[in-house]
Formats: sequence, C-alpha cells, structure tokens
Amino acid sequence: MAILSGINPVLESLKAGRPLDRILIAKGAAGPRLQQIIDLARHASVSVRFEERAGLDRLAGSPAHQGVVAMGAAQRYAELESVAPAAQLLVVLDGVEDPHNLGAIIRTAHAAGAGGVIIPERRAAGLTDVVAKAAAGALEYLPVVRAVNINRVLEQLKGMQYWIYGLDERGAEDYARVEYNAPTVLVCGGEGKGLHEQVRKHCDVLVRIPLQGHIPSLNVSVAAGIVLFECKRRRSSAS
Repeated sequence: MAILSGINPVLESLKAGRPLDRILIAKGAAGPRLQQIIDLARHASVSVRFEERAGLDRLAGSPAHQGVVAMGAAQRYAELESVAPAAQLLVVLDGVEDPHNLGAIIRTAHAAGAGGVIIPERRAAGLTDVVAKAAAGALEYLPVVRAVNINRVLEQLKGMQYWIYGLDERGAEDYARVEYNAPTVLVCGGEGKGLHEQVRKHCDVLVRIPLQGHIPSLNVSVAAGIVLFECKRRRSSAS
C-alpha cells in the first residue's frame, strides 16, 4: 500500500480519481485546502479519520506531511507503447537517484507540456512518497515509464521518428541555439555523473547550458527545467 503525504499530492490524487483507502488528518489541523480534501474525500466515499499528529509522523516517516496522510494503491508505471505515440515531448532520465530531483523533474515536465517521463529500472529513484510530494500532484497527470534498458528505449523512440537531445555539460551545442525538431526527447543524466557513454552515443544532438561564475554545473532538475521551457517556448512561437 502506498503512502501519500502533503496537501498537494493528496488533493491532486482525489481530483484525479485515484483509488484511496483512507485519509488521516492531524487533530487541530485546519485551513481551506484541508477542508477541500475532506469534502472531496467524502464525495468520493473515502474514509477520513482525525488522529494525533505523532501517528501521522510515524506513518509518513517525517513530520513534513502538512497535517494530511493518505493510504492507497501503489503508483503504477505506464507502458512506453501507451505514451510515446501521442507525445510531442518526452523526458528520459539516465540514472537520477535523488527522489527530490525526480519529483521536481516530473513536476516541471508536466508544466512544460511533456507527455511522459522515462526512468531506468535499476540504479535510479523510483516512484515513492518522497517523489510524489516533490512532484506536488503532477504524478496524477504525467505518466512515468520504467524501462529495463534506456539505450533500447532510445532506439525504439528513434524508430518512431523522435529526435534525441542529450543535456550534457560537454555538449557541443548551446541549448538556446538548437532547433528542437518534433517529436522531441530530452535526455538528462544522473547527479554528478552526467550521461553514460552509450546513452550519449544514442543522442542526435548534445546540448549544454553555458554558465558563468565558478560552479561548473547545475542541479539536474534545474537544468532540465531550463531546457524543457525553452522547448515549450519554441513550440509556442511556432504555433
């Protein structure tokens, strides 16, 4: 059974109609958004219980639950075949291990109009409560595919006429000067490691974000957001 904590993840789960077993709210917690959760839960016939905050702390594994914890079915992964045909923009993550980064990228990818995020099965963060909280509800709307082999996925996407753009600090092209052909895949590497060599070889174009100052690279979720919104801007201008 999956645990969701925090106002946004629980609220968006209810709005999206995700099956929830019950919702626990800390005694004494109040506010219009908590009341909205209560109203939506009752409308959906989801049990609501009020318990001591210490009990919610134990269940969520942290006191940072904003007074609400939900219990429901585990988050399901999507299939590539159900996501790729209709998408114009996909994000592939090559070994992002920090669940906060994964959640932030999912949130940003949804806001930028991406059709899905693809993550590897091994040596990478999966869909957890921490990811759901960092995604702030976006997990209810953006499908996430879990792939056994990222290189094989990139080959499949090329066969579907996708253009593959790898985000790499060693890239030859300035991200702001590249024409992003559609449908587009943006590939981002893991924290501190960047793209694996075989993944780099599968990219049509390697782009970089020019930096000033003494810091050689950006956090992967920040870098992904910069390029994703550049892609969004280009699509908006073209239309």
